[in-house]
Amino acid sequence: MGGDATRVPGPLFTLMNPIRFVRLFSLLWVTLCLADAATVRGDSVDSLIAKGDPLDQQLQADEALKYYLPALEMEPDNVDLLDRIARQYRHLLSDAPDKKEKLRLGHISLEYAQKAAALAPNNAEAQLSPAISYGKMLPSMSIGEQVDASPRIKAACDRALELDPRNDNAWHILGRWNRVLADVTGVKRMLAGLIYGKLPETSNEEAERCLEKAIAINPHRLIHYIELGHIYMQMGRKDEAREYIQKGLSMPDKEKDDPEMKEVGRQLLTKLS
Repeated sequence: MGGDATRVPGPLFTLMNPIRFVRLFSLLWVTLCLADAATVRGDSVDSLIAKGDPLDQQLQADEALKYYLPALEMEPDNVDLLDRIARQYRHLLSDAPDKKEKLRLGHISLEYAQKAAALAPNNAEAQLSPAISYGKMLPSMSIGEQVDASPRIKAACDRALELDPRNDNAWHILGRWNRVLADVTGVKRMLAGLIYGKLPETSNEEAERCLEKAIAINPHRLIHYIELGHIYMQMGRKDEAREYIQKGLSMPDKEKDDPEMKEVGRQLLTKLS
């Protein structure tokens, strides 16, 4: 009897030539990827959006884009899709490790947002989307870029509120815009005006009015309370600042920006103590 007849079979990878095994594994992996891509390509736009939306709600931006981007290839002027995609890149921006990557992702988000706004001049969410993208990018921008973005943010908010006066997100962004610019006073404002052009006149009182509107429309978002607390702190109204910041901190996280906003709130409370 030959020796082969009595050999006990071992695991597949011990019997197969290692190079051949690697090739087979690679072929299998490529096949699976192609099959997955073919499944995506075979779906309708509505089906792809339906698969992407739960991932969007779960804040899984990379996964949501795997469905939204192929859908956009099929309908490149779909405003709702453009808005969804802009939002995913804003989420990715929030998690990016450095300013350079944040700006790269922010500009991608802005590109989709601006296209949506251009296609839908009477859609409040589409008009607001560029302002949100700009707002997410501002901390990573140079002073000159921030000044250049400022009137664009204001114009986007104004147009969104003209179309939908009950858009609490637009009121929030407009309030924050007023707070930030109201804090640029005296010599800083003069120098910025000389170098970059005249800054618009704003006030903490106008910022307060905007955030009170946002809370009245949607009292379930913690970002509104912490931002209003920030405004009161800037106005020197410390007791009210603590009250609203603590209110926001006591609310559960529901949105992508909630943890970051809570960290801002905790830092503000430290300064108030």
